[in-house]
Amino acid sequence: MTKAESGDTVTITYEGYLEDGEIFDSSKDNGPLEFKIGSGSVLPAIEEGVVGLEVQETRTISSEPEKAFGHKLEDLIHTVDRSSWEQDVEISPGVIVGFKTEHQGEKHDIPATVTEVNGDRVTIDFNHPLAGKKLNFQVTVQDIKKGDSAE
Repeated sequence: MTKAESGDTVTITYEGYLEDGEIFDSSKDNGPLEFKIGSGSVLPAIEEGVVGLEVQETRTISSEPEKAFGHKLEDLIHTVDRSSWEQDVEISPGVIVGFKTEHQGEKHDIPATVTEVNGDRVTIDFNHPLAGKKLNFQVTVQDIKKGDSAE
């Protein structure tokens, strides 16, 4: 049987879950995922984890933060004045808020999570919500297109 290797394009079904079993992402919701192994378009843990698998083969992949969304960085946590938002916007812990920024002439929306509200001061975290967490994925290869025929 054909085994997935670097340069191949694979299609997988998957379920991503935290150590406590909470599911954070699933192909049941988003459909199968297709990517080229080695392209860097998916988390390194997933790219590395599918290498050697055959079609219909399943593997559980565990990923430390450095092969997923990285470690939580303290310099991405900021405290700002409540006046930064319109008064009718709900600001409470757990709410995702968006900030607009410009980088190299392009405008971007940057999400952040409100972690604390203390009077007129709001603490927001610009880290990815899964930063610092060990992630697990159960993946099943659905298709493999060999590197020379995947283009």
